[in-house]
Amino acid sequence: MNFKFVSILLLILFSVPVEAQQQGTFGRLTETEKNFASYDKDASAHAVVLYEKGDTYFEVINQRIQLVKIYHGKIKILNEEAFDEADISIATYHTKNAAESVKDIKAVTHNDGIKSFVPEADIFTNDLSERVSEKRFTFPNIKVGSIIEYKYKIISPFLYNLDGWEFQSNLPKLYSEFNAKIPGNYLYNRSLIGSLNLHINEAKIEKECFYVSGYPKAADCEVLKYVMKDIPAFKADDDYMLAPSNYKSRLEFELSVYQKFDGSRDEYTKSWKDVDKEFKTDKDIGKQLTKKGFFEKNVPKSLLTNGDPLQKAKNIFEFVRDYYTWNGRYSTYGKARVKDAFNSKKGNAWEINMSLINLLNAADIKANLMLTSTRQNGLPKKAHPVMSDFNYVIAKTEIDGTTYLLDATDKYTPFGMLPFRVLNHYGRVMDFKSESYWHDIKPVDKNKYQIRASMKFNVENQNAEGVFDVVSTGYPAVTTRETIAESSEEQYLERMEESIEGDFEITQYELHKQRSSEKMVSERFSFEMGDILDDEMVYFNPFFIRFFEENPFSEEERNYPIDFGYPVTYKYLINILLPEGYKVHELPQKVAVALGESRAATLLFDHNQTTGNLSFSFELSLNGSYFEASDYTFLKDLFKQVTNVQKNTLVALKKE
Repeated sequence: MNFKFVSILLLILFSVPVEAQQQGTFGRLTETEKNFASYDKDASAHAVVLYEKGDTYFEVINQRIQLVKIYHGKIKILNEEAFDEADISIATYHTKNAAESVKDIKAVTHNDGIKSFVPEADIFTNDLSERVSEKRFTFPNIKVGSIIEYKYKIISPFLYNLDGWEFQSNLPKLYSEFNAKIPGNYLYNRSLIGSLNLHINEAKIEKECFYVSGYPKAADCEVLKYVMKDIPAFKADDDYMLAPSNYKSRLEFELSVYQKFDGSRDEYTKSWKDVDKEFKTDKDIGKQLTKKGFFEKNVPKSLLTNGDPLQKAKNIFEFVRDYYTWNGRYSTYGKARVKDAFNSKKGNAWEINMSLINLLNAADIKANLMLTSTRQNGLPKKAHPVMSDFNYVIAKTEIDGTTYLLDATDKYTPFGMLPFRVLNHYGRVMDFKSESYWHDIKPVDKNKYQIRASMKFNVENQNAEGVFDVVSTGYPAVTTRETIAESSEEQYLERMEESIEGDFEITQYELHKQRSSEKMVSERFSFEMGDILDDEMVYFNPFFIRFFEENPFSEEERNYPIDFGYPVTYKYLINILLPEGYKVHELPQKVAVALGESRAATLLFDHNQTTGNLSFSFELSLNGSYFEASDYTFLKDLFKQVTNVQKNTLVALKKE
């Protein structure tokens, strides 16, 4: 027999299981982990999670059922920018009567076979808030190439706090595994969030796995195993997205029903009918919407009677918006008092908008409360009520067949428009006279930022001068109005001058108040540009104002949608009177691109030359506000062309 062949075969057969076993053994690195030096799939990664595993199960500890959560992870440090990964915080929750505890913390730094353990004396406990504490420690001897490894156990009396598992984070991961063993009398709603697929998705039943002393029969358990491999880092590098929690690949668990061992049953997940009934009689919600008598006594009678329904609604909205000062808090249900807010002339979003609803109802304009979530709070789940998903309320009313969504917290947002923070796709309308229902949040579609300029040259002093009119409509107008109101004219113009390259000076400014309204702002600027005609050849960029200085989309790939909030058009038109004695020597290339047959996004850059004149037109239209991840490559290239056209367009004039 060829013993050498047998030995090689045995090595092949047993090397994989042995490596896998070492991978899950604390303090031991596999050969693959030892030799890991770079991550080709993400050259920008500062560190990589080589391995992580979570185990969650139930255990009777000190005669009480507890939830046990074990975490084990290994992270490779690739460069100095990842040294912060060596600072570890393990958060725990506590109430007056019960608290989570952290046990068996083990942590070690691996440096080429040398191990540096974290001493127990270097693990500190801090209070982060009234209900949250942390265990904190820092790995020693960190350098480029280190592997940090740690493991700990959390024992929790809060059985509803089965947190699930976050597969995706700010670091790429090679391997992430989550295991759970759940007794059959605990029923959890569970969902997989994000676009990434599981490599392993297993569920099986283990008979009589959980026994509680004093009860004759042990419970069966559901045994779960979920694994993902080669997980890309979640990189939220731009403002054009909703809350990261909507897209990070993760598992969520929510306790639905607890069947006690004595036969009784607790239900944690309610239906919307249950919520409707509770909210209608709740002192902080339903009861706060029955105060129209209070408001009738405390506002001018004309506010509730003058004009047709639409005009009354606009008058009431403007009254509430101007009367109250929003304290910046969204608040949550259970913390609203409309009478106190009215008397103090300030309040949170719930109090201000519930006051608006009361006043509309007092004017015989039916208005309902609409539960919403801000863009950074995440999208509410539709499958069943999760009240923590909602952190905001607005008013919904219908007048002459047209639906209006109203929020009176923002001084610069007009009737019929919602603040940008609330543009989060949908909300739940609480119609207490019938059933609640979902309603879509659709932003207004007439949003434009337009610049129309004219420029001429002065050959004698070698400069250029001209005017440009800026007309902003919709959401750009809201931003402009807020910027103008919150700064002096001098500060406003200085900031604009500083944003423009070269020797550029604004010589005169006028806000056209007669042409402006709450939904449109019209401005005129006069300007001078120095030292342009100083050579035989003259080069200048006609885009002295730019909509985007940099491409907001810099990542190679993106596996979550792009959300601009609202559709918008950016338009730039300039007419240039050519200086005497010069002719056009070179012009940039024209550009025309569009996304698909729907033309959901388009870019047009054109120019035209006539005797003595040169004109340029630029138009970027985002005709949709929401784009799928599959559109990312197009949008990335589109904005690359946008920034290139505006930053690198050069006109060359030659002296005749």
